[in-house]
Amino acid sequence: MASARQFVGGRAGAAGVAQEPHGDFGMSRDRRDIALVTGASGFIGGAVAALLLEQGFAVRALVRRSSPKTNLRPQFEIVEGDVTDRESVAAAMAGARFVFHVAADYRLWAPDPRTILRTNVEGTRLVMEEALRAGVERVVHTSSVATLAPDAQGLCDETRRLVCDARLGPYKRSKLLSERLVEEMIARDELPAVIVNPSAPLGPGDVRPTPTGRIILEAMRGNMPAYVDTGLAVVHVADVAAGHLAALRHGRIGERYILGGDNLALSTMLAEVARLSGRRPPRLRLPRWPLVPLAHANEAIARVTGREPFLNVEGLRLSATTMFFDHDKAMRELGYRPRPYGQAIADAVDWFRAWAKAQPRVLDEARRAPDGALRD
Repeated sequence: MASARQFVGGRAGAAGVAQEPHGDFGMSRDRRDIALVTGASGFIGGAVAALLLEQGFAVRALVRRSSPKTNLRPQFEIVEGDVTDRESVAAAMAGARFVFHVAADYRLWAPDPRTILRTNVEGTRLVMEEALRAGVERVVHTSSVATLAPDAQGLCDETRRLVCDARLGPYKRSKLLSERLVEEMIARDELPAVIVNPSAPLGPGDVRPTPTGRIILEAMRGNMPAYVDTGLAVVHVADVAAGHLAALRHGRIGERYILGGDNLALSTMLAEVARLSGRRPPRLRLPRWPLVPLAHANEAIARVTGREPFLNVEGLRLSATTMFFDHDKAMRELGYRPRPYGQAIADAVDWFRAWAKAQPRVLDEARRAPDGALRD
């Protein structure tokens, strides 16, 4: 297993030291305990809900009527609704002991950026207010490493807080504002919440697909003959789900935990996808500046077609920063142990291959970007 401080296809640092996790906060193993999962039809939410079911929880899933059903298990109690609708959130919250707020609009571009802010910020506010009103015992809030501020000097950990300013894109801004909102409610209202910050998840069930999954899919199709020099922290979605459960059981109220994996150069990830797909890996490394006008042009076209552009301005801007993260805190306090990156990539490739064969038009349709249609 690669430690949180290992760079694959990049720089190397000291190995982290794993310690025993903090003790259980007193949670019973009563199978009747209801765990509400928002966004259970999505990629991370579906993995969290499936793990909770396997661990004996009674899983209640708050999902929109239009959400894909692929990741929903027949054993889930389904409540149709939306995180921006207080009545449906209150109904879903009734009788729940634990809440996993995973639902989010994970798009780097949208025809109307306000839809991303509405879901990720106002939706979070509403879910947390109703959790307080219902008296739930503990909340696990799914944030993102997008709220952190990596630099070119080394790994980024939970202490490097991003400053909110007007230059942030709608997704990063929305996740930062929603995380700050949760922290404020913890301090002011004694909201019993723990925050987790997943990095770049890969694996089965990416029905959208997410931006990272889209890279895998396009590389499998041979649509990435070149790349930019950047890096990301690849983690298996099953390990992200395990980190959520560990945060419920062992996390400290008010703390943030990075749920990361191996820190990879993008070229390394693409080479592994090429190997698994029987293709040649991309050799051409491109500078960013000539791609900027193309990204703007893609977005202009997308406003007409309604299809989310693969190359967009926000994604290009994010690639200028190497997104490497240190998950040692989660290892020490939660007992978090992510598997090697190769398994995450292989499972993603296998799932996309099988999914495309079974439902060839679904992945293409998933790239359409109508208002609010692509929430995790």
